[in-house]
Amino acid sequence: MKPLIQLGSLLFAGLFSVASIAQQSLLVEKQTFTLDEYTTHGGETIRDVKVGWEAYGELNEAKDNVILVTHFFSGNSHAAGKYTPDDAQAGYWDAIIGPGKAIDTNEFYVVSVDSLVNAYPNLPTVVTTGPASINPETGKPYGLDFPVVTIRDFVNVQKAVLESQGIDKLHAVIGASMGSLQAIEWAAAYPDWVERMVSVIGTASMDAWTIAGLEAWSQAIKLDPNWNAGDYYDGEAPLDGVTMAQALITHGAMYPTIFNQVAPAQQTLPTEGLATVNNQLPAAKWLYDSSRQRAPLADANHILYLVRANQLFIAGHQQTLKEGLNNISAKTLFLPASNDLLLMPYMAENAAEQLKALDKEVEIDHIDGPWGHLDGIYSIQQKADKLKFFLQ
Repeated sequence: MKPLIQLGSLLFAGLFSVASIAQQSLLVEKQTFTLDEYTTHGGETIRDVKVGWEAYGELNEAKDNVILVTHFFSGNSHAAGKYTPDDAQAGYWDAIIGPGKAIDTNEFYVVSVDSLVNAYPNLPTVVTTGPASINPETGKPYGLDFPVVTIRDFVNVQKAVLESQGIDKLHAVIGASMGSLQAIEWAAAYPDWVERMVSVIGTASMDAWTIAGLEAWSQAIKLDPNWNAGDYYDGEAPLDGVTMAQALITHGAMYPTIFNQVAPAQQTLPTEGLATVNNQLPAAKWLYDSSRQRAPLADANHILYLVRANQLFIAGHQQTLKEGLNNISAKTLFLPASNDLLLMPYMAENAAEQLKALDKEVEIDHIDGPWGHLDGIYSIQQKADKLKFFLQ
């Protein structure tokens, strides 16, 4: 396997996807949704909120054939299809979204929405509001004046997008990684909306181990002198910190089997490593060079805000997880990845067991593959039949 220059974690890459080779991709259009103001779960008001969204398939007359696909940390609403026939890559779940596929656009109207504080606001196809956006009150970027947002806020903005189309019911909500947090939050927060929920490589809450691991991503950025306590928009962006954060996440999201295949092998003593400790060895150089290449598309503050939203997560945003899970009435399916080292399988397994203890309708099935966390993208077609049956 050749090294992938844009290879990053499911949480951070956002620039590559698994497309169906056998079937032609849909042609899709990025659209923009605007709210004059939005009040966060924490009670702060954000003015002039904009997010991008995409749709695949047709909304039926009853408006009851809607499937919402919620995206991962570094992703965006480009879940399937291509913007032009010449695009090199289709949306990240093109293998399972489209005519005749597991999420069949001949039958369902599939919607996906760019998150608030999207990690890649400098990507031309992303529309988002966050710390890099202009604060209408000052005419300057918000920086850390932007209010802390939660997974519930992502869900609430998605709900506003759907309501603007007259939709008040979801046949299903499906998401991977951070998208899985949004999916289960939908089921817990708005049980009357959600008939089915699919959590791919996900969890119902963050535990101490995962919160501490997420903090390393933030600290990598905060230790970059150019971060300047979040006030860098008139100066040099903290790209060293962003590079380090992306490299940490990429490394953690990949299972050793696949990392050892795509990174340069070290079979002899590298002379550059003997010369000085300042020189990176080939595998490390590959990882950091690929992370650096995509760093300018990201925004450091946006990454920090996304990290915090993930760290704060507990399904339902109640005092206890049990209270949040008890609200769920949706039929649920968990698809953890057996080799996931980032959101490890025990997290989904624990969530499924707690729901079963509450007499909820729950299924769990494991994705097997060499990619680790990334199996939620690269190996998802393995569960195509399972998904198709579950959606029926």
